[in-house]
Amino acid sequence: MFARIEMRGVENLPREGAYVLAPNHNSEFDPLVVAVAVWRAGRAPRFLAKESLFKVPVLGAALRATGMVPVPRTSSSANQSIRAAQEIARDGRGVIVYPEGTLTRDPELWPMRGKTGAVRLALGGDLPLIPMAQWGVQQILPRYGKLRFPRRARVVVEFGPAIDLSEYSATATQPATLTRATDELMARLAEMLSGLRGLPAPAERWNPSQHGQNETGRLES
Repeated sequence: MFARIEMRGVENLPREGAYVLAPNHNSEFDPLVVAVAVWRAGRAPRFLAKESLFKVPVLGAALRATGMVPVPRTSSSANQSIRAAQEIARDGRGVIVYPEGTLTRDPELWPMRGKTGAVRLALGGDLPLIPMAQWGVQQILPRYGKLRFPRRARVVVEFGPAIDLSEYSATATQPATLTRATDELMARLAEMLSGLRGLPAPAERWNPSQHGQNETGRLES
């Protein structure tokens, strides 16, 4: 009803076994498109999702029934979520983790500075880390905007080759290592999105703290 989804690089998503899929995030609607794309690629979509969503009547029950994993905001509780996600991975299922942790703050909707959760999970479980770029969903629901009803917006999603994390494995638990690996992931996402948009990506990722913006919650204009 809303989108014509064009899928690229489907061969890069593992046909079986565990993996971590890391998409960019520029619309509150894009998790639905990501889920549909993963489903069409032959895998069951399972997300790390904000803990608050699990408290919503009906929605919370649906999230649990479909194997989604709650992500609390506190660091100690977040470690529990990582352990839960690792259990999903050990069961041979994929996990979708938004490395930005929230909608991008970049004014032009490029991937911003990432958080280390996706990389930590991939390194901790020795799992393939698959970058995924998507573009066009903002035509349906602009970031923090109102739902539009275009005539089936064109949305393109691309699964990239797994990122080689071997150089980080020896020091996988060190914060500096996780940051470097995450920077590589975000640079790859920006490069892929540049290809989808036909525009050069910024040389550096947007850093919310340098612009007086909160790292979580709605972006106030």
